[in-house]
Amino acid sequence: MSKRRVVVTGLGHISPVGNDVATGWANLLAGKSGIGKVTRFDASELNCQIAGEVKDFDISAYISPKEARRSDLFIHYGIAAALQAVADAGLDDVADLDKTRVGVNIGSGIGGLPLIEETGVAVQQGGARKIGPFFIPGSLINLIAGHVSILKGYQGPSYGIVSACTTGAHCIGDAARMIQYGDADVMVAGGAEGAISKLGMGGFAAMKALSTRNDDPETASRPWDKGRDGFVMGEGAGVLVLEEYEHAVKRGARIYAELIGFGMSSDAHHITAPSAEGPARGVQNALRDARINPDQVQYVNAHGTSTPLGDANETNALKIAFGDHAKKLVVNSTKSMTGHLLGGAGGVEAIYSILAVYNQVSPPTINLHEQDVESGCDLDYVANTARDMQIDIAISNSFGFGGTNGTLVFKRM
Repeated sequence: MSKRRVVVTGLGHISPVGNDVATGWANLLAGKSGIGKVTRFDASELNCQIAGEVKDFDISAYISPKEARRSDLFIHYGIAAALQAVADAGLDDVADLDKTRVGVNIGSGIGGLPLIEETGVAVQQGGARKIGPFFIPGSLINLIAGHVSILKGYQGPSYGIVSACTTGAHCIGDAARMIQYGDADVMVAGGAEGAISKLGMGGFAAMKALSTRNDDPETASRPWDKGRDGFVMGEGAGVLVLEEYEHAVKRGARIYAELIGFGMSSDAHHITAPSAEGPARGVQNALRDARINPDQVQYVNAHGTSTPLGDANETNALKIAFGDHAKKLVVNSTKSMTGHLLGGAGGVEAIYSILAVYNQVSPPTINLHEQDVESGCDLDYVANTARDMQIDIAISNSFGFGGTNGTLVFKRM
């Protein structure tokens, strides 16, 4: 059977650069970094003491303080972004909305790590009686979708994919397929993360994966630059409302872009070290699913984490997937400003890709002052200044531990 068309009608955004879509997008275009010294806990004993923290976030704007106390921060971010997206799409104004045909797929790469850490300390100090009755539901990854479904009365599919840093992209792509094959008419989909804690940062620091540029946080995330020395942890959530095209048109919805392709692959190589062939195959699968040729793509929102190996590897993957056309691509890493949101990265970066298509502009990759061409990082990375340009088709890449890869393809309407 022919697949139904899927369009984006709502966006919700919580990140280090802003707690709504408009603020976040404006700060990205201005090249403003959201990275600074860690304030959430005392990070002085860690070799990395910087992160992209969400600032001035008030969960009481979305749910009651009583309900908020029953769940971890990643759930708060996911709920907030989801409710923003639903409001942006105007779903609450659709009088005849069939809520049995509306689903939610919002995941997280790590989930309730701060709550787990906090509860573990409490148990060590005071015994099992210190475990609260909401500890389990407060830290489970699928509870973002559970809460959103309950809050809005959505009775379609409700779940959350977990695939490390590819989570957000996988949730969006899989949700789109729910619509394409008739299991839902509308899906609220994306990813969230809130793992900036001593255990979370300490774990990545122990792997020597994080930047140690503690004296200058705003320049620490520098994809494809010679001085890059690791990624910077971020937090937040990015959520989309995906809708069947005819359903959206019938109700007069604003359409940001069409999601025309989704591709996945596995490196089958190593749990943490990437290979170029796996990501390239994921991109190729996405282009095949979109039924487009490589030379039809203008813009790539790259995974671009600012690690020495990862950045060069992704560049090689793009060269494999796009061939000679890779030199004509505009490749941007918004992680230079947000840091790496882990399971939330694919969600916020899908939003940035959609807005690039919708507004015909690429955000910059900041802190790129000495491009690492010796390592093969020789593409056009939109260094330091946003660029107005024609973008008919954009892709968004996400790669995760275990060698899991996901690519989304968005088309201008």
